[in-house]
Amino acid sequence: MSKLTAKQQLFVDEYLVDLNATAAYKRAGYAAQGNAAEVNASRLLRNAQVQAAVDKAMKARGERTRMTADEVLKLAESMLLADVNQLISYQHRCCRHCWGIGHAYQWKNERELALALNGHARAIAAAKKAKVSPDAWPAPPDESGGLGFDPRRDPHPTCPECFGEGVQHEVIADTRKLPPAVRALYTGLKRTKEGFEIKTQSKDRVLELMFRHHGLLNDKLELTKPRVRVKDLTGRKKS
Repeated sequence: MSKLTAKQQLFVDEYLVDLNATAAYKRAGYAAQGNAAEVNASRLLRNAQVQAAVDKAMKARGERTRMTADEVLKLAESMLLADVNQLISYQHRCCRHCWGIGHAYQWKNERELALALNGHARAIAAAKKAKVSPDAWPAPPDESGGLGFDPRRDPHPTCPECFGEGVQHEVIADTRKLPPAVRALYTGLKRTKEGFEIKTQSKDRVLELMFRHHGLLNDKLELTKPRVRVKDLTGRKKS
């Protein structure tokens, strides 16, 4: 079997990146665009030497990762079905009035209420020292809503304060405890000026690879010439 040219080997290397023959053809430096690139890439992939090189490289990669084809497909399927909400979600949670008695402001616990009462007492003392009129003194904390506020609860559907919308939260899961399929999707976290950016694998890319495996997406185009049938309309008799 003859040796691959440098460009053919580059095509093989690029094809192994994403199994997209057309994209690999362009990245390898072949000068063709549009449909011509697709046709030429398909023809190159059918080349016996190129196909043998691809098969050899795929086998070697499989041995390095020590995963069987079935295991790879199972992982890809689990990634497609994984619920990204298990990684990051946008949640509506209760406001302070949702579950308070009579929908009054609800406190977490006695400690939080005590801190609020102490803060109010200091504010009154400061107002008296500054000889502020009692009419302008800050109102005391409302204790009527009771204790037990849990910010993880759902909004009350008839809350008069938030109208059942609650308070919006962006929740990022503890990445140490992700389910295997979600962990496979997760690729890292990036700190930005606005906060954090969660990086994940593209499900579209995984879906494309699954389509290719099941033969629903194929770069190996079969090019055939259409048959042309000529009909004699001259009325001449055949000799």
